[in-house]
Amino acid sequence: MNWTWYLFRFDGRMGRAEFWYSLIFVLSGMILLLLLCLSVMSALGSEVKSFNLNAEDVFKIVDPAAYRWSLLDDLPLLLLKLAATGLMLWIDLAIMVKRLHDRNKSAWWLLAYFVLPGLYKQFEDRLPDSYWMLPLALASVILPLAAFIETGFLRGTVGPNRFGPDPAAEGDSTSAAPSAKRWDQSREIEFVPPSASPPGGMHVKRGA
Repeated sequence: MNWTWYLFRFDGRMGRAEFWYSLIFVLSGMILLLLLCLSVMSALGSEVKSFNLNAEDVFKIVDPAAYRWSLLDDLPLLLLKLAATGLMLWIDLAIMVKRLHDRNKSAWWLLAYFVLPGLYKQFEDRLPDSYWMLPLALASVILPLAAFIETGFLRGTVGPNRFGPDPAAEGDSTSAAPSAKRWDQSREIEFVPPSASPPGGMHVKRGA
């Protein structure tokens, strides 16, 4: 299995099975990466009260009120968190884009499935409390749910699409490879010309 393509590249299509395998791998990697980050910070003598990895932390970049200026007092912790969060965001986007390609959808759908809900959640507590915000609140719930259903449970387009061949068809063709041919005795009979027959006295005469 080409994990470099699965986790870091944005081209091609990814089926449902590969999607779930990748998510399990990413979850395991997040746990290991989190433990590694905590070990590094402990080795550097930094006191870490909380340290999490979340791709949605990227939306804090556009929210000055959410900047954790206290992290500037511990620059190694800040750099480590930025690197780890950036890595997890890249992997999440690479998996989602290839799965959307399998559904014959471009990466622009991430604006509806990921960016808009993330921005709403980041600024939710500072938006005006009015009925005009209700459609945005509903969209922030419905869109991620729709993305989860589409990427996790719906089959991709049957046959090739503009993003590449059908991964399900490729798997079927591999599993349905022709089995080894059985030995057919009738096909193995060798016919020889009469001149190659034994001398006449050596023939066995069969009775009627």
